[in-house]
Amino acid sequence: MIAALYVKTGGSYFGLDGVDPWDEARDARTYAGPHPVVAHPPCQRWGQMAIVNYAQWGGEHNRLGNDDGCFASALASVRRWGGVLEHPAKSRAWEAFGLCKPHRGGWVVGDDGGWTCEVWQSAYGHRANKATWLYYVGVVPPPELNWTRPVGSHQIGYYDQRGKGRNKPTLSKREANATPTEFRDLLISIASTANPM
Repeated sequence: MIAALYVKTGGSYFGLDGVDPWDEARDARTYAGPHPVVAHPPCQRWGQMAIVNYAQWGGEHNRLGNDDGCFASALASVRRWGGVLEHPAKSRAWEAFGLCKPHRGGWVVGDDGGWTCEVWQSAYGHRANKATWLYYVGVVPPPELNWTRPVGSHQIGYYDQRGKGRNKPTLSKREANATPTEFRDLLISIASTANPM
């Protein structure tokens, strides 16, 4: 059994044997174990556009890192129960929480004993590149992943400002945010072997 934290209601983690999904209604900040976790804490306040959005729109709810404690709770759950946390590449949460910055092409172990890496979800079925950082805690080293960086057929977000020729079809917000089945299954398999340290 694994717990899938901060997942979309009715999304790809629902209806699976051996997976206990925690959506917004269940409030994953209250997760108290005992199973290893796959954590997808909200990323909007930690991403590359967070500072720009705050500068443009203001409001405490837009302030960098103001996610109501979701990332801190997800990190605590991974450290306590074992498992894997997923966030967009270049997430500012890594620096804020002192996590080891990932390198390309493999896992790196940090001073806290947790492992980090960068992987492209396009290697696991996403139609956009979607570079992603993972943080793993477990009693065994994490598995080797597909470290290739296939160029996606689509893009996430705004059109490329470098010219029309560089633009690709833009994914809907729903598909851009979704975890591809193959990547979801990979995260579940990683968490299922991660007993707490």
